[in-house]
Amino acid sequence: MLDLYARVLRQSVDIVDGIGDDQWDRPTPCAQWTVRELVEHMILENRGFAAAAGGETSDRRVWTDRQFVDDRRADYRASADRVVEAFGAPGVLDGEFWLPLINPAVRLPARQAVSFHLLDYVVHGWDVAAAIGRPVRVPADIAEAALDIALREVPDGPRRRRPQASFVPPVEATPGASALDRMLAWLGRSPTWQD
Repeated sequence: MLDLYARVLRQSVDIVDGIGDDQWDRPTPCAQWTVRELVEHMILENRGFAAAAGGETSDRRVWTDRQFVDDRRADYRASADRVVEAFGAPGVLDGEFWLPLINPAVRLPARQAVSFHLLDYVVHGWDVAAAIGRPVRVPADIAEAALDIALREVPDGPRRRRPQASFVPPVEATPGASALDRMLAWLGRSPTWQD
């Protein structure tokens, strides 16, 4: 799991590094966010998950403190390095995480929390790539893992129809679609958003 996770984060860094100076205000498949807002969300999530991996149980500020350096690419790179290092620390995957911004009352097995983050960053990496018009190839093993996590952990239902839902209802995948395209469709993304 950690090898797949680290590869996903490295790919997301490569994608964010490819954002042009004139592309930060472009819309993304996350309808409520521009490229800049999506990358800032990704930075905050990385900071929050890294803090949770380090044992933080209640401080929501690490998830919400919107202080960023001027170079969002460098800020994202630093946050990705920090969360990969935090998840890889000895014993972390055998513990539990508190995720106070997501649900302060629930502790999750660390492996489940890491799988959520892996899925999110396959999707958000694709979101950024689609928004900046960059083709992205997700290796088959990562796409299959993300599809499995999506089907297992993100059921369809009323929660996905709420305003500001993390993932909207599924759209239909084309026959014979790849694992990546099936995962995107299950999470409400049109795999052809950038076409």
